[in-house]
Amino acid sequence: MENKGLLQKPMVILPLAVLSTLLWGSAHPVVKMGYQAFGIGEDAVFDKLLFAGARFALAGLLVLVASWAIQRRFPLPRKEALGDIAALGFVQTAVQYLFFYIGLSHTTAMKSAIINATAALMAILLAHFVYKDDRLTLRKGSGCLLGFAGVVLINLGGGFSGGFTLVGEGFLIMAAASFAVGSIISKQAAAKEDSMVVTGWQLLLGGMILVLVGLLGGAKLIIPSAQAFWLLAYLALLSSVAFTLWTVLLKNNSVGKISVYNFLTPVFGVLLSVILLGEAFDWKIVLALAAVCTGILIVNLPQKERSKPEKRN
Repeated sequence: MENKGLLQKPMVILPLAVLSTLLWGSAHPVVKMGYQAFGIGEDAVFDKLLFAGARFALAGLLVLVASWAIQRRFPLPRKEALGDIAALGFVQTAVQYLFFYIGLSHTTAMKSAIINATAALMAILLAHFVYKDDRLTLRKGSGCLLGFAGVVLINLGGGFSGGFTLVGEGFLIMAAASFAVGSIISKQAAAKEDSMVVTGWQLLLGGMILVLVGLLGGAKLIIPSAQAFWLLAYLALLSSVAFTLWTVLLKNNSVGKISVYNFLTPVFGVLLSVILLGEAFDWKIVLALAAVCTGILIVNLPQKERSKPEKRN
């Protein structure tokens, strides 16, 4: 059982949200390492989709097996949650990563990182119109803009040529929008079913859709080495842990309060790329980290209650 009160405490939200974004950030360099280990070429779109599908389907199975072991019952979702789980798997896993992997093949990594970071802004803006208790305030908006400024700063200095194309930048915007819509659906689904059950089935469903698309495109997934196996296993594990934690947090908190942490994902991605891939490190990373962390702090500052005027006799 999830302790709602505990999961709403800032000192609990912070480490869980940071861990989720750290894991998602690590996926950027590890996926590149995976492409190399599996021998997937730059233009092999369907091979990338099959690789992604195998990762998410395996992640879904890991979550469902863990749920089965913990709860000691087969993780069959309730009927009332089936629609939301199916929608979540289609939107947040299949559609998001289909657009992301195709879009990434037609633009630069710099542009994709900036566009991908707008998913957090989209989720917070969308929550403003969906939930009455999750309105966009000046404080929340300022924190989001500061966080987004940090993400922009970390990507300045090249890679902005080439203009705008539908299958490049356009598809990446659609991927970010898919994640934002998925955040809303995730909260609805988790209100009707256990978070692990929701996460497991949506990852498995979305992953199988991507696998099917990859196979229909003629792709074949062959594990050529032990390194390739362990990279795929890590990607599946990080997805299962990150999505489960994220679903739990969204279930027990407002979408806007949790989504702002998404700004940390590209920051972690860059830092881990420096460590794992040896990419260049410069002063922009330090300033970007400061901007992102300050933005998160601003969004999560406690709201002051207005004092009621005293009644005069």
